[in-house]
Amino acid sequence: MQITRYWLPGGIALVGVVLIVLGHAAYSESTSSHSLESATGVALLLVALIVWMINWMYRLSIRSNIEREEEEQARDHFGRTGRWPEDEDPRSQNGAR
Repeated sequence: MQITRYWLPGGIALVGVVLIVLGHAAYSESTSSHSLESATGVALLLVALIVWMINWMYRLSIRSNIEREEEEQARDHFGRTGRWPEDEDPRSQNGAR
């Protein structure tokens, strides 16, 4: 899991930086090998950012599902007993007053 979250986007970004350095950060209107290397490096940096953001959004989705299930369990407990579960933060119960 750590490989997908951090090492994969980090490795892609590292290759992108290396290509930018090899291309001497050059960009010209006429296509040369240096400008192509730099452009590929920038594209790889963007790909690394996208991979990291997809992983981040997936983790947010999973966390949201877990919180939703916990809320549902708390509501079921309240329906059975008439009070919120004991591990609930008491400040959140008094916050609506």
